Amino acid sequence: MGGPELEHLIGLFAKLPGLGPRSARRIVLKLLRERETRLLPLADAIRAAANTVRTCSVCGNLDSRDPCTICAAPSREAIICVVETVADLWAFERAQIYRGRYHVLGGSLSALSGRGPEDIAIASLLARIADEAPAEIILALSATVDGAATGHYLAEKLKGFDIPISRLAQGVPMGGSLEVLDEGTLATAMRARRIA
Repeated sequence: MGGPELEHLIGLFAKLPGLGPRSARRIVLKLLRERETRLLPLADAIRAAANTVRTCSVCGNLDSRDPCTICAAPSREAIICVVETVADLWAFERAQIYRGRYHVLGGSLSALSGRGPEDIAIASLLARIADEAPAEIILALSATVDGAATGHYLAEKLKGFDIPISRLAQGVPMGGSLEVLDEGTLATAMRARRIA
């Protein structure tokens, strides 16, 4: 179809989440058709990001600054929201519902995957809490078996700090139909109910 450079580029795009070979071909064709306005600026932006974006030494976010923009902002509340991934942190920031600080674990505990406490950023979280003494810790972990296990583990480790610990509410999603929800989601929603 094309030379090895073209096939290599298509192969790289096809490895991105949500893209397959057909989508990758369409993207590459679009980029090559608009070389000056799309391909070259994209190549420059990728190179710049590769050279400047780093992991924040405080929270684990990705930014060109260290500490990151969020950690360096004096207007942020003295609350730490613990998330599994940078994507989770970015989701909270997009929603604009939280004005505190974050701590990215870099995953969750998983017996099946062989990920233990030493494989994610739990030690740095504990050290940070001891140093900063935040007003609250929010455990914003996924509603999976691994997320629940990580939440329980952290709740036990954080008991000695005398800091309020909260978790995200879980249950019936907005617009969700009760008949299609699993029993675990319904049970969680029932236990987490509040006065209307």
